[in-house]
Amino acid sequence: MPDPRTIAVAMSGGVDSSTVAAMLRAEGQNVIGLTMQLWNQRRLASHPGMPEAVQGRCCSLDDVYDARRVAERIGIPYYVVNHEERFEREVVRPFVQDYVSGRTPIPCSLCNNHLKFDQLITVAQQIGAEAVATGHYARLEHDEESGRWLLKRPADFSKDQTYFLFGLTQEQLSRTLFPLGDMTKPQVRELARSYGLALAEKPDSQEICFVPGGDYKKFIDAYLSDQGDALPDTAGELVTTTGEVIGEHAGIHNFTVGQRKGLGVATGSPLYVLQIKGDSREVIVGNEQELYSRTLIVRRTNLISISELVAPLRVSAKIRHRHEPAAAVIEKAADDQILVTFDQPQRAITPGQASVFYQGDIVVGGGWIV
Repeated sequence: MPDPRTIAVAMSGGVDSSTVAAMLRAEGQNVIGLTMQLWNQRRLASHPGMPEAVQGRCCSLDDVYDARRVAERIGIPYYVVNHEERFEREVVRPFVQDYVSGRTPIPCSLCNNHLKFDQLITVAQQIGAEAVATGHYARLEHDEESGRWLLKRPADFSKDQTYFLFGLTQEQLSRTLFPLGDMTKPQVRELARSYGLALAEKPDSQEICFVPGGDYKKFIDAYLSDQGDALPDTAGELVTTTGEVIGEHAGIHNFTVGQRKGLGVATGSPLYVLQIKGDSREVIVGNEQELYSRTLIVRRTNLISISELVAPLRVSAKIRHRHEPAAAVIEKAADDQILVTFDQPQRAITPGQASVFYQGDIVVGGGWIV
């Protein structure tokens, strides 16, 4: 066996990252456990409608405890790194600002792309680790011909997390390991049992880590109140695609593209949110057929498998995490903008979400929908 490497494992307190730490330790690697403390789950507990404590979610205090237990069990050093201030600045505040301006953000991608990997790699270097390993379901491969690191979908497509990783740079990918890329979730749980990890049966976290119960409206109100700010007045009108005003609404942050329920108006046929105009506070509504579109533009793009987009390229593209990649062509639209044209219209393309491009199981890159 070659000399062991020193690898920092990003331990979230879940079964996946815990199993990664145990796997690498069993292989004889020098493993160091790192957990990022990102948000005080009890910070907004005193605000009306907010729970007193939040348990069982990514990056909670309970997860820090679970990660520490695993580190003790497998005999590795373990450290908690506090990044609450940066997390609030780069993830929480943009999340709130996006919603009150009529966009639908995905904070997990912001966190992965602009905070977690950046800071984990920095800390890993400071403690002498050569690489960072995580529990994400994704695969990495180095393409000798192009000299680029390729991010690839995992063996278990049902657990594919590449959509949230599209912003990783070549430098970050070169220092990252995804040991679970060729495994299924049941295999990971079985491996966790074989290592005697008490959290082998721990359920997956499904919610945004800082939004209790998934109720983002209550969170936004509580967060702004905590900051000494009132929720901006974004009340306005419900307007059809023909310009007819059919009602009023209490605020654009209450809506997302594709929404049907909670519009507050009754008509002879179902209405859906088609567009949210932050500048005029109008919520445009229409029938389901009007939700479909063939084109979108992304900005703040990041390309992985190629260094630049020099000509139109055939891909399959996702427009949200659970969206099945659809056939499309991508081409440069302007500086830092890519035009995506689908073969078939796609439902509810939503500003604030990401569009991620694939060729087979290789991630070409992605960007943020405008």
